[in-house]
This record gives sequence, C-alpha cells and structure tokens, in this order.
Amino acid sequence: MRSVSNRGEQAHSGEIAARYREVWLPVAVFLVVRALGLAVLARFAQLRHQNLPDLLDAWDGKWMIGLATFGYDHMPWRFVDARGIHTSDTAYAFFPGYPILVHYVALAPGLNAFRAGLLVNIVLGAAAAVAAYRLGRLCAHAMPQVPDHYADRVGLLTTVLFVAAPMGIVMSMVYTEALYCALAGWALVGLLERRWLLAGGCTLVAGLCRPTAVVLIGVVMLAALLTVFASERLLAGRNVGPAPAPEAGARVRAAVCLLLAPVGWLTWLLVVARHTGMLTGWFQVQTDGWGTTFDLGKQTFQFVNYTLINGSDIADLSTVGLLGLSVVLMVVTWRSGMPWQVMLYGSLVLISLLGSGGLMISRPRLLLPAFVLLIPIAVALARRSRAAQAWTCAAVVVITCWYGAHMVSVYPHAI
Repeated sequence: MRSVSNRGEQAHSGEIAARYREVWLPVAVFLVVRALGLAVLARFAQLRHQNLPDLLDAWDGKWMIGLATFGYDHMPWRFVDARGIHTSDTAYAFFPGYPILVHYVALAPGLNAFRAGLLVNIVLGAAAAVAAYRLGRLCAHAMPQVPDHYADRVGLLTTVLFVAAPMGIVMSMVYTEALYCALAGWALVGLLERRWLLAGGCTLVAGLCRPTAVVLIGVVMLAALLTVFASERLLAGRNVGPAPAPEAGARVRAAVCLLLAPVGWLTWLLVVARHTGMLTGWFQVQTDGWGTTFDLGKQTFQFVNYTLINGSDIADLSTVGLLGLSVVLMVVTWRSGMPWQVMLYGSLVLISLLGSGGLMISRPRLLLPAFVLLIPIAVALARRSRAAQAWTCAAVVVITCWYGAHMVSVYPHAI
C-alpha cells in the first residue's frame, strides 16, 4: 500500500514539474533570445552613433509613450501622422489598451512611461511565449501524424521560432505586439481547451489593443457560435485539452464568450465615432492619417511587382520574401491537420495584411501575430535530431537578431 502511495505522489510531483516546465522554459527562451536581440541592436546603435532608448521608442513607440503620458485629448502638436499633420482626431487612430496599461504601470515609484512600456513588454512577451509553447503542444496532440511524445518538443520549437521571428525585436520596444500576441495566443489556447471565459476575456481586451483584433474576434465568435448550436463531441475532434465540461454548461460559457468577444473593439469604435461625429470615424482617421485601406491587395501587388523588378533595398526585398514565405506556410498549415481555429486565425491575419494598403515595410512586424503559421515548421524540426534542431534554432536567432537591428537602426522609414 505504501509503494502505491509513493507512486501516486511521484506521479503528482511529475505533473507539477511538467506544469512548471511549461512556464519557466518558454520564459527562459524569451528572455535569452530577446536579450541577444537587444545586445545586437545596442551594438548597431554604438557603431552608428545612435541612442538605444531612441531606437526602442521609435515611430509608433513615441505615440504609445505620448498617449500614456498626456492622454488622447492633450497630445502635443509634435505628434503627427504619416503626412506630418496633427489634428484633434489624429491620436484616436491608436487603440487605447497598451497606452492605458503603460500609464498605470508608470505610476509605480521610479518608473516613467518609457521604462513602464519596456517592463510591460518583458512581462507580456514572456506570457506570449508561454502561450506559444502551449499552442504548439496542443496542435501537436491534435495532429494525427505527430506522436504524442513529440508534443513538448514542438511546443519548445514553436516558442523559439515565435520569439526569434524576423521582427521579434518589437517585443523589446514600446510597441503593442507583445500585448496583442499574448492575448491572441491565450484566446486560442482557450478555444482549444474549451475554456470559453478565457477565450472571451482575452479577445475582449485584444479588441482594445489593435484594429486587426477583428480577425481574432471573428474566429472566437465562430467557434463559440458552433458550440452553442452543435454538440461538443462534433466540435472537439481529437481531444487536445481537458475533458469537455457537461454540454449545457459548455454552451452557456460559449454563449458568454460569444457576447464578450466583440465588446472591446466595438467600444473603441463607438468612442471614436462620438469624438469625430461620424459612425465610421476611426476608419476615416486611419485612412486620412496613415493611408490604410482594404483594397483587396492592390497596393500589395503593386509593391511586390515593383520590388521584384526594381528593388535593391534589403528591407523591401525581405518584406516581399517574408510575405511569400507566409503564403507558403498558410498552405502548409491547412494541409497539416492542425485545429481549424488555429489555421483560420493565422490565415485571416495574413489575408488581412495582403488585402490592405498602407505602409508595406511594416508587414514583417504586422505578421508577428500570425505566429501560429510557424507550428508546421516546429513539427518538421521536431522530427530531426537534437543537433539539427539546435543548429537550426541558433541560425534563426542569429539571422533575425541582425535583421531586427538592421530594420530598426539602419532603415530610414517606419516599421
């Protein structure tokens, strides 16, 4: 009887250790890779006689700090849009989630908005890394061709590829990517594990952070709607999370998720509508100030066509290459057997970028929330030897650290 008890205690201890490993390992990966990225950027800044803090709050980062410091209605006139113009509406193009969070963190002793923004992104980037690890594991369990004992390896490799994404450097800057990726990642985890309140709550907050949260909102609402009107057995497929809750309770929570998901996004659009006096006020401010429109890919096609024929800039050529690679990854993802919620989310993020106009050079940064498209690469790497995995990850980290530093410190335009 004692040996049975000991075995039970050992099993319980093993589960606890595994749970801790799912947290500290991706957090360690995030901190190490991002520290390397910052070190490379600092070296670039030194060699180019630049100031590292100025690079870390460049472009939109200055807006984030300004909004956290002054608020929307008291922004100094030096804050201008892409045309160099400042109006009473200009600031309302930026969603409030990140500036509000930074504002309240900056109230702590010894912090200002800049330091608070960096601190927030360290914490949120680590949370996003843990979500990437969990998503990798869940997707591996859901893919019939992937042995279950590969799941942890897929989770770790997904984390490395996400943290070392080409423009992963923005998670060390005063930008919204760390916050949004953390919220989107945990919302998707909530969907796969049928934790509807987690999915709905994260999606609600994500809607206050980025306009592109509409993609996440759509996927979460669709999954919740299907659960409300269909059986869990039909929707769950292969079990990738905890055992399903009783059907009635699951449907109630899914219904709550359905109601929560769009609240943040719609709230901000209504706030801007009231400020501008137009129901489409936010879209008008964004289009007038930054030229962002949904043109079914017209500007993207023109940019790709011109760059392939006339391009000589690393930034332009790499943007075209990364867009092309992302399309390939989207196709591979749909053939991989991953859960449909994850595939649909990643695909819609990419399609929304390809179909919209605006500043093309920002596309590598805006692709970061589509990190779920990297999971098939993690699965393929997991089948290789440990040495091959290590060398591949090391090469990716080195190349992307250089690339991020180049884009932030060398390229003269926005990211």
